[in-house]
Amino acid sequence: MARVLVLGYGNPLLCDDGLGWQVAVQLFRANASPDVEVLPCHQLTPELAEPVSRAEVVLFVDCRRDGNPGEFYCEELCPESAPVAFTHHLSPTALLDLSSELYGACPKAYLVSICGESFETGEALSPAVERRLPELKARLHHLITDALAGSMAAH
Repeated sequence: MARVLVLGYGNPLLCDDGLGWQVAVQLFRANASPDVEVLPCHQLTPELAEPVSRAEVVLFVDCRRDGNPGEFYCEELCPESAPVAFTHHLSPTALLDLSSELYGACPKAYLVSICGESFETGEALSPAVERRLPELKARLHHLITDALAGSMAAH
């Protein structure tokens, strides 16, 4: 059982929207730790509640649309208190809530994201997102290292 679950999501055919998916694919290929599970996804679906429930820490990686292009964010998440609507696409907080409701487990979770600039058809990230990619990857590495060391309480 992996202690850290990384869920990178987005559409890799819509430029910056594919940020999370692209980062997760790269991390999946480089990951050698049995304590880290990486799942590239096009969207967050109810089926992910089960692997979320098994993790100690979940790291969501996404591109956001609100804010200035290139802005970097890392925020701790809490489950939504509202009832979860069963759809094919969930927010990270709704997925945490579903994990808690169905499996009785809600791990510590973080959303690591960059505000996108281009959501047009294409596979390339915009320069604004590309510039912040090293910071995002470094933050993910730091969060994973801290989680495996058991020091997430310090964040």
